[in-house]
Amino acid sequence: MLGAFLALVSILPAAAQNRPDTFADLAEQVSPAVVNITTSTVVANRTGPRGIVPEGSPFEDFFNDFNNGQPRRSSALGSGFVISADGYIVTNNHVIEGADEIEIEFFPGAGQPADLLPAELVGTDPNTDIAVLKVDYDAPLKFVSFGDSDADGARVGDWVLAMGNPLGQGFSVSAGIVSARNRSLQGTYDDYIQTDAAINRGNSGGPLFNMDGEVIGVNTAILSPNGGSIGIGFAMSSAVVTNVVDQLKEFGETRRGWLGVRIQDVTPDMVEAIDGLSAARGAMVTDVPTGPAEEAGVEAGDVILTFDGVEVADTRELVQIVGNSPVGKAVPVEILRNGDVINVTVTLGRRETSEASAFPGDVPAPGQPETTNMLGLTLSEITPDIAEELGVNANAGLVVVEVEIGSDAEGKGLRAGDVITEAGQQKITNISDFETRVEEAQEAGRKSVLLLVRRGGAPRFVALSLE
Repeated sequence: MLGAFLALVSILPAAAQNRPDTFADLAEQVSPAVVNITTSTVVANRTGPRGIVPEGSPFEDFFNDFNNGQPRRSSALGSGFVISADGYIVTNNHVIEGADEIEIEFFPGAGQPADLLPAELVGTDPNTDIAVLKVDYDAPLKFVSFGDSDADGARVGDWVLAMGNPLGQGFSVSAGIVSARNRSLQGTYDDYIQTDAAINRGNSGGPLFNMDGEVIGVNTAILSPNGGSIGIGFAMSSAVVTNVVDQLKEFGETRRGWLGVRIQDVTPDMVEAIDGLSAARGAMVTDVPTGPAEEAGVEAGDVILTFDGVEVADTRELVQIVGNSPVGKAVPVEILRNGDVINVTVTLGRRETSEASAFPGDVPAPGQPETTNMLGLTLSEITPDIAEELGVNANAGLVVVEVEIGSDAEGKGLRAGDVITEAGQQKITNISDFETRVEEAQEAGRKSVLLLVRRGGAPRFVALSLE
């Protein structure tokens, strides 16, 4: 016991030596490139004292004269950083969204412009909450560069430095560590670095530096019950930001690759029902509209295993890889279909212009006709009336009218109004087809049958237990 204690004591001082004595040199090095951003927006005043005094009050004329119904200006503060000598600046989209005037203030006494400079909006990407601005100045500006936010460049436990304009107090520095990586806040392209460095309102758009003075993230959000920092802040990783910034500078907008499929994660309970799959991995295709994937021969029920030579762990990873790929690129894709591995080449489209037309929206909910009970489901063939309500063909499959409480179907999230279009990865048009697919799965010794279920126009696969 004593030996173990002494060994531990001897380790601690060596690890502690990696802690910097001061962040002053780093702060002095990078601060000239960090900026305060002030935005102003015209807000129309409502004529009259609504919400202050009731209509007809003797004070109404007084408040009308006071407000005069004239527009007023609303100001907001945020942060950003210069990324090039010719004046390109990165910040958050939500910092400048809706603004009609944007002004940039540089760190005082840092050899940068002393006066406020007007900024032009180059482009924004709401999906990643990134915006690029441009200022003109008659001398080169000091700037910072992006660093590597991947595993080797921003490890959990590495020191980081956040800079910005918290709560409108002016330039401020806070230090902490990388608390976690690859965080998602429900955005499609989220790849956030979590840090305990203090980030508050007004820090939005500011840089998160590594110890080499490189930007590895853009401070974007905090998790807080009271609006202040509690040590859980999020910075969009430079791996995402650099690609977005390059596109905004070149095109004024993003141009993301588009594969042209709907997908879902392969869950552990689905693995046994899919021939040739030994673990929950890849992305299962649930729908293939007219587009790049259809032209390449991809089908609903395929499992995408690799994309452009990169193994696909899940749908989130596939979406990010595809989105970061150039429009028009011919990409090799490896898919699993009926136990066989197939290689296809997909020429990517552009998501921003293609996705909305490929997936136009929801369809109405169905009615509740007479049905047959199977596997905890009350199922009905689609009559002409139901087809009209659903906006589908009469032979589209079976409609779920009721789900048995406590059944596996209920546990898997099926509900009335769902339409089952495939069973055992084969199309079905009537109850007889469905019964046949179930019997085939049972005869093959499977514990579940894979169903393709559509809800509101959106398809997903569900492995339903046969036991």
